Amino acid sequence: MGGNAEPDPAAPPPGLVDRLAGALAIAGGLVMLGVAFLVTVSVARRWQGSQPIPGDFEFVQMATAVAIFAFLPYCQLRRGNISVDAFTTWLPARANAVIDVFWDLVYAATIALLAWCLFNGATDMYRNGTTTMVLGLVVWPAIAACMALAGALAATSCVTGYRLLRGRRP
Repeated sequence: MGGNAEPDPAAPPPGLVDRLAGALAIAGGLVMLGVAFLVTVSVARRWQGSQPIPGDFEFVQMATAVAIFAFLPYCQLRRGNISVDAFTTWLPARANAVIDVFWDLVYAATIALLAWCLFNGATDMYRNGTTTMVLGLVVWPAIAACMALAGALAATSCVTGYRLLRGRRP
């Protein structure tokens, strides 16, 4: 009852998108664990009176951005984004599903536009040779990673919309 985490036998097995989103979320978690370790070591070194790790904030900024984008496809598959249904609770389930499909597609289009903007940003950073201020790290690979992850999120949003049309909820 309630606390059992047994899989639903009627649910289809996880597909490629589900496995990819799960793998990306795990990778994002590992990146954040690395960031936490880096910050801990840097703060400990500062507290002991020696120098913190130079440029630690540059690693933290880039890694956090990549990790956040890595978490989003999994969040979308699990319907973890915030939704407000105060005005649609009285509608039939099918009507709510159609509304959700519409917003999934709007989300996919918005994220695809964001991916395009990230592509342009990564291209500009590559051409200009933009680097971070302290360590001189090249910036474009982090932006390109965010672009690819945004593309995965856009595709995931299309998949969730399709699944809702077919009557499947996560």
